[in-house]
This record gives sequence, C-alpha cells and structure tokens, in this order.
Amino acid sequence: SIKNLNFKIMKNILFISICVLFISSCKDKVGAQAKAVDDIVYKSFGKDIIANDAIKATSMAAHYESMQIGDSINSKMSAKVISVCQAKGCWMTLNLENGNEVMVKFKDYGFFMPKDIAGKEVIINGKAFVNEVSVDELRHYAEDAGKTDEEIESITEPKKTFSFEADGVLLKQ
Repeated sequence: SIKNLNFKIMKNILFISICVLFISSCKDKVGAQAKAVDDIVYKSFGKDIIANDAIKATSMAAHYESMQIGDSINSKMSAKVISVCQAKGCWMTLNLENGNEVMVKFKDYGFFMPKDIAGKEVIINGKAFVNEVSVDELRHYAEDAGKTDEEIESITEPKKTFSFEADGVLLKQ
C-alpha cells in the first residue's frame, strides 16, 4: 500500500538525516582538537615529525631507568633543553625532570640545532639508548659546552649515560 511505502521512505530519510548529523558533529570535534594542537608553532629540524603522541620527559626517564647498557627503543619525547653544543649545535642535553639528563645527537650529523635554545621545549623522535661514554668523549663534550680547563680535567671516569639519536626535532616557538 502507498501509505506503508511512504512510511518506509520517511523512516529511511530520517535515519539517513540522523547519520549525517552524527558524522558531521564528530568531524567538528576532531577538527577542533587538531586545531588546538596546530595553534602551537614548531620549527622543524631533520626528518618531518608530528607533535602529537610524544611522551613526557618523566615517562621517558622511567624507561631509561629500566634499560641496561646496549639497550635501545624507538621513541618520541618532549623535554626542555639544558644545553647545546656551542661549537656548532651538533648535540644538546635535555632535562628528564628526575635529576638526570639525556644526551641527544643527530642522526648522521644530518642537521644541527640553534645554539641559543637552552630552556626551550623540544620534541625529539628517534632511538633512545643507554651507553657508556669514555673519558675522552666526556671531556670533548665539556669543552664544547664551554667548561673551564679545571672542570674538564676533573673528568676521570667513563659514565653510564642516557642517550638519544634524533632523526627529527620540533622546537617550540
């Protein structure tokens, strides 16, 4: 009957309308979240990476504590810069917020960081690992950081360090 057919058509139109409204309302919410992330401006170095899904420095510190010399994991983390190589920006140290720091070098020396970013927030992507740094290498880093001869000479033992080889960095502007 025609009355029954009209009812089915109206029911389908109502169902489709509700689906369209539901989908469009979800799209608006997702767009708003993406915009909130996009409001933070980053300068990119190395490989292009995205800001979301980076873990906080405190979480990364817990990962490092459970690692042994030679262990490594792929990771993305956000942290504050403590210092940068003053010779050419070829390494930086980041604050893990637990009294430790992480030494960051850049994959294949493919890029360098500005020398004046101490205290700024960065997001790094790459490989986190634990290694032992020799006395010579520790002294070299101390020299690059502008330490005094006395401070450099006081380095007499290798040190277990938390390290990171970054293939991409975002610097918060």
